[in-house]
Amino acid sequence: MKKYLLLLSLLTFCLSQAQQILPQRQRAEVIDNILKDRFDNLLPTLMDNSGFDMWILISREYNEDPVLKTMLPATWLNARRRTILVFYRDKDNNTLEKLAVARYNFGENIMSAWDKDKQPDQWKRLMEIIEERQPKSIGLNYSDHFNICDGIVKTDYEAFMDYLPQKYKSRVQSAEKLAISWIETRTEKEMIIYNQLVDITHDIIAEAFSEKVITPGVTTTTDVEWWMRDKITALGLKTWFHPTVDVQRTAEELGNHLYAFSNRPENMVILPGDLLHCDIGITYLRLNTDCQELAYVLKPTETEAPDFLVEALKKGNRVQDIFTSNFKTGKTGNTILKESLEQAKAEGLRPAIYTHPLGSYGHSSGTTLGMWDAQNGVPVNGDYPLLENTVYAIELNTTVNLPEWKRDIRVMLEEAGFWGPNGFRYVNGRQTKLLTVPRVKSHQGN
Repeated sequence: MKKYLLLLSLLTFCLSQAQQILPQRQRAEVIDNILKDRFDNLLPTLMDNSGFDMWILISREYNEDPVLKTMLPATWLNARRRTILVFYRDKDNNTLEKLAVARYNFGENIMSAWDKDKQPDQWKRLMEIIEERQPKSIGLNYSDHFNICDGIVKTDYEAFMDYLPQKYKSRVQSAEKLAISWIETRTEKEMIIYNQLVDITHDIIAEAFSEKVITPGVTTTTDVEWWMRDKITALGLKTWFHPTVDVQRTAEELGNHLYAFSNRPENMVILPGDLLHCDIGITYLRLNTDCQELAYVLKPTETEAPDFLVEALKKGNRVQDIFTSNFKTGKTGNTILKESLEQAKAEGLRPAIYTHPLGSYGHSSGTTLGMWDAQNGVPVNGDYPLLENTVYAIELNTTVNLPEWKRDIRVMLEEAGFWGPNGFRYVNGRQTKLLTVPRVKSHQGN
C-alpha cells in the first residue's frame, strides 16, 4: 500500500508540473510499480486471450528481444548474460508464475529459478521447468511481419528446440498476438503519465516556435532542430528520432511527402510569412510521443495568421475528425483507412493518412492505419484489429490549394490519441490554432 500511495503522489506531481521531470530514482520507482501492475493485473488476461499458458522470452546481453526490453527492471539497462523469462498461466487456479532462468533475480518482480550449483546447464534447467508444468502451448517471440515481436535470435531458437523434449515441439507457436498485446496495451496508470509526456512535447514545440528561439531572417530550420534536441537533453529526457523542421512559403512549390522528413534543404533561413512545420517525439518513463504542429511567422504588419492559413488548418482538423470517428473495436486498420479516405474525399478534401501505434516504442506494434506510400492499405499489419486501451500517433495530412500563394500546401498534423472503452480521445488535446512567431502581445497605454 505504501508503494502504491507513493506512485499516486508521483503521478499527481507529474500532472501538476508540466516540465518538472522526475529525478532518476523516482522514475525507477514509478517504472517498477507500473511493471508490477502490468505483470500482476494485465498479463494474465493477455495470456488467456491469446491462448498461451506458457510464454518464454530469451535474450542475451546487448542483443535484447524488444519485448523483453520493456520488461527490464528500472535499474537494468540491458539483459545480463543469457536471460530467460518464463511466464506460466494456470487459468484454473488463477495463478501466474513469473520465473527467471538466470543467475540473478529479474528485479523485484521476477525471481531467479536457476541454482547453477544444482543444475550447471541453463538450458536443462529451463527444460525442467517446462516438464514440471506440462504446458499445453508454448509461445516464443518470432514473427514474419511484426518486427518488435520477432525477438528470439536464430542461435537461441535452435538451442531451445534442440533441448526441448520431442513431445513439446508441436506445442511451440509464434507468440505474435501475445507480444503485440503486451506492447500495445496501456494501463490506467500509464495513461496518467502519458498525459504529461504529451504536455511536455507540446511545451517544447511552443517554445521552439516562438521569439525565444526564432529570429526571422537569422534563425535557420536546422538551428531550431538542434535547439529542440538540446532542450530535450537539458530536461533529462531522450528522443527516439532527430527532430525535423521544414518551411512552406509562397516562393516554393509543394514537394513530395518525403520533403518534410528527408529531402528538405538544411539551414533554410526562416522568414516572415513562412509556414513552419515540425516533427518531434520524446521518450520518458518508457513511453514515447510523436507530434507534428504548425506555426506561422508574422510579417511586420500582421498580428495574426492569415485567414487562408487558419482555414487550411481547419481542413486538417476535419480530416482528423473524420478519421477518428471511424474507429471501432475489432475493425482493421485497413478498413478504417478506406472508410476515412472515402469520406474525406467525398467532402472535397485531399487527405493522406499514415497513423501508427505508439507507446513502448515510437513506431510500435498494433494495427497500422495506412502509410504515406500505401494509401490503399497495408497487408497483414493493416489487417490487425483495432483493440481497446491502445495509443496511436494520429498522423495525417491534407493538401490545400491557396490562391493567395498560387500553390498547394500540405497541412501535416500528428497527435497522440487513445482508444478505450469510452471511445477515442486525444491524450493531451490537439492543435486547432496556429502558433505564431512572435506571439502576439497586447500593449496598453498611449
